[in-house]
Amino acid sequence: MKDVWVIDGHCDSILDFLEGKRSLTTPLEGGHWDIQRAKEGKVMLQFMAAFIESQYKPERGTLRGLELIHAVHRFIQINGESVVLVRQAEDLRRLAPSQVGCLLSIEGGEILGNSLFLLDIIYELGVRALGLTWNQRNAIADGAGELTQSALTQFGEKVIHRMNELGMLIDVSHLNEAGFWHVLKLSSQPILASHSCAYALCPHPRNLTDEQLKALAQNGGVVGVNFYPGFLTQESKASLQDVVRHIQYIAEVAGVDAIGLGSDFDGIDSTPTGLEGADKYGDLAEALHLAGFNDEEIEKIMYKNFMRLLSTVLK
Repeated sequence: MKDVWVIDGHCDSILDFLEGKRSLTTPLEGGHWDIQRAKEGKVMLQFMAAFIESQYKPERGTLRGLELIHAVHRFIQINGESVVLVRQAEDLRRLAPSQVGCLLSIEGGEILGNSLFLLDIIYELGVRALGLTWNQRNAIADGAGELTQSALTQFGEKVIHRMNELGMLIDVSHLNEAGFWHVLKLSSQPILASHSCAYALCPHPRNLTDEQLKALAQNGGVVGVNFYPGFLTQESKASLQDVVRHIQYIAEVAGVDAIGLGSDFDGIDSTPTGLEGADKYGDLAEALHLAGFNDEEIEKIMYKNFMRLLSTVLK
């Protein structure tokens, strides 16, 4: 199973590229994700998150978001045929084995301010997934860090409807629980929790409760299991087996069809032992095999569930 393909629902590596810290081509520059390691790890598609940092919110959120979108396009242009921007599911199916697909995702609805037309603009620029919030409140909803029970705003409701019309993935990682339930009520399409874990195993506000996991599965959505040790365990360190433990638990609660991977590489300050970078996905697949998952289930977890979601939502 070490040769199974991979779709990773979240990494923050483009920030290093934008700031000139790394070219994202070689592991010699450090970090968790680069083209070389992605190819070694059989990554067919990487969700490249444009994370709008707190210091740019709220006034400069749109400008910073556009800078990050431009950085993704520049990264793809520089690397020629090695990296391909994926806008539709057909783009993913046309990828050559030597190529890494890149799906542009925004982490934080602050890029929109309170203007719905900006959603159409970023769609035209290639964005196909939007994390409605980070941890803070914005014009769409409250983030998980607010610890409130406020649902989406009226503007947030309009964003959901327009994303459904455009064919964009609605990402509820970082959204508060009331917002999560509101999105499920409103959305006509399956939703995504791109980088979250199971609350029952690690009670962190960023993780999903059993009820949320079940509802996400019934909706046809996918949760990308996060590699951040603080979401995996309450111990000081985490290992590859902690990731397996969360996958096993979610499979028991919500079913294998609801599980994907959302590493959060280069957005986390430490990784589980055994999953230090994008070249280690084969070890995770092997660990899932040893844990009792069959070949079909492992393929679903590693990439096929995300492929189904993309084929359903993207237009």
